[in-house]
Amino acid sequence: MSASNPMRRLLLAGAVLAAGAGATLFWQHGQREANAVEPPIDDVCVVPPATRPSAHAYDPASGRGIHEARPIPTDARCAVCGMYPARFPRWAAQLIFADGAAHFFDSPVDLFMFLADPRRFGSTRDAGEGAARYVANFDDGRWLDAQTASFVLGSSIRGPMRGPDLPAFADAAAAQAFIARHGGRLLHFDEVDLAVVDGLRSANHAHHTH
Repeated sequence: MSASNPMRRLLLAGAVLAAGAGATLFWQHGQREANAVEPPIDDVCVVPPATRPSAHAYDPASGRGIHEARPIPTDARCAVCGMYPARFPRWAAQLIFADGAAHFFDSPVDLFMFLADPRRFGSTRDAGEGAARYVANFDDGRWLDAQTASFVLGSSIRGPMRGPDLPAFADAAAAQAFIARHGGRLLHFDEVDLAVVDGLRSANHAHHTH
């Protein structure tokens, strides 16, 4: 039974009401594989009025450099919407601060939203404190330096929030190959300006509490 089924929506709404205002965010997953082009087919997001996730501290025992991209903990929540970025390996992003602490995001859209206005999401840190920014390569999930990645805006592929997003690629050629299949236009990091971010925020988060 899909998330669009009226009975499913009714049951989920009842579960949220029964849990009350303190209910935790949860996702229900369909059968689509994690590396599929689009997210699981019947994921359902319930967003409560809760405190934003805190940054994950750097673990010196990890064997990784303090500003090196790291695997996303399965329990990590997106610092913008509260989703679980580890469940979206082709979309995820991370921001690592000078002290090695990291915020994780379910997609590039939320990374850019956070960079535009961290205080909006309860952060005590400024975007300028970020030492490294990474996005997942949409082709294979490996981490890319966000500032050298190529993004696609306006494609037909929906992101984790079921709206338009910014799939990222290692180079312009890979992005153009994606555009040939799914439409859209190429943007580099510096071209994802406030107008682009505001448009994507409105399309993806209008039904959320931020």
